[in-house]
Amino acid sequence: MEQLKLGIIGVGNMGTTHVQNILAGKCPQITLAAVADRKESRRAWAKETVPETVQIFDEGSALITSGLCDAVLIAVPHYQHPVLAKEAFAQGLHVMCEKPAGVYTKAVREMNAAAEQSGKVFGMMFNQRTNCVYRKMHDMVQNGELGDLKRVNWIITDWYRTQSYYDSGDWRATWAGEGGGVLLNQCPHQLDLLQWICGLPKTVQAFCLEGKWHDIEVEDDVTAYLQFENGATGVFVTTTGDAPGTNRFEVTGTLGKLVCENDTLTFWKLAQDEREFCRTCPQGFAQPACEKITVETDGENPQHVGVLNAFAGAILQGAPLVAEGKEGIRGLTLSNAMHLSSWLGKPVDIPFDEDLFLSELEKRRATSRQKEDKDITFSTEGTY
Repeated sequence: MEQLKLGIIGVGNMGTTHVQNILAGKCPQITLAAVADRKESRRAWAKETVPETVQIFDEGSALITSGLCDAVLIAVPHYQHPVLAKEAFAQGLHVMCEKPAGVYTKAVREMNAAAEQSGKVFGMMFNQRTNCVYRKMHDMVQNGELGDLKRVNWIITDWYRTQSYYDSGDWRATWAGEGGGVLLNQCPHQLDLLQWICGLPKTVQAFCLEGKWHDIEVEDDVTAYLQFENGATGVFVTTTGDAPGTNRFEVTGTLGKLVCENDTLTFWKLAQDEREFCRTCPQGFAQPACEKITVETDGENPQHVGVLNAFAGAILQGAPLVAEGKEGIRGLTLSNAMHLSSWLGKPVDIPFDEDLFLSELEKRRATSRQKEDKDITFSTEGTY
């Protein structure tokens, strides 16, 4: 196989971006073989956009069983991610899944098992893992340059969204259609990066405020407190209601502090381990010597194109993926724990009771309101 024949299921906001990247020649090992979308307007867009050789379907399941594709990219509403992925694995197809992996971990666990049984390549569209600053943070924390983890703080409030964004589709910002708000739509990238760089916390207490800044039923403002196994603590703050917003990720260890902000990574490097200095220094107000370093990176940030090219490389040449599909459950575990903590009004340990989470989610799905589908697609250029 010299070219990967890819089918894209869902050509809304993100699916459109993937189609355009492939047609622009940015993924030289990928040929677009088919697309699918339930909306007639999106199929009409595809008919005007893709070559005549690309077949257009009104259902993802029909694309999966068509025999036209070697692999599929799933870019549909969240509840369908595990469903379509399992169908694709059963047909012997490789799968790339848009974030999040799903709405609840129990379904994603089944998807992971299907992937394992199929033996096919399974990737997650965690495009932020291609960002040079986050890759460097991962390397520095994991190789011990910061010493032992002490504190994690991420303020990620530059996800501003208007009411028209939430009104653009009947599935958006509903428990029945989307399964959550800012944690499940915008923040899977940050939750994945947090656990990828720092590991999963052992306990979460979160306050998820629903419809605080918008006329929606799901959360658009979240503050969460995290406790890690080694005693480190963290705070995660996000919203779609702040303008201007902030994106500041700070990790403190016994050997210094890393701050990622404005695409710059800064390392305050201690001359001595803080714990040792604290125990041995005879001066009460002294601080360990510190050097401020602007961290150099390779400058590369290929984003979605990088993830897709790695996916093709994994299938065609056995190259590594940017993110293994099975890892999608980890960030979702953090998201589910935050929701469950807020719903119950108390801290939640990880792993949590997946059946309890699903029962609480189903309560909210049962009372989820029906919305008008305005069938609007926005450009995502520059936003992810």
